[in-house]
Amino acid sequence: MAEALTLCLAAVLSFTGMGWLALSLEVHWQQTFGHQAVLTARATQRLRLLGWTGLLLSAVLCFVADRPSMAVLVWLMLLAASASLMTQVLAWRAPWLRMLVLRVRR
Repeated sequence: MAEALTLCLAAVLSFTGMGWLALSLEVHWQQTFGHQAVLTARATQRLRLLGWTGLLLSAVLCFVADRPSMAVLVWLMLLAASASLMTQVLAWRAPWLRMLVLRVRR
């Protein structure tokens, strides 16, 4: 049961990490917040740091949940699934990503 919960948390971190990395790009930022929205250099750095941290923590949780050979496979599958799901969100419901940005916009 603990392994399943750990893997669920890894999946959430992987998805949010992909979202933060996507929002660090000007085109996705404007897609989410409107064409007049300006992405500052500081916000870009914060979003990239958050994104990579989320993906790294996702990998760590996969290693905590299972043996290394299986953890790598599960993490790569999570990355692929998260990236695919993020493209769908960006294509159809980009404003939903606003909830990922709390105080990064400043």
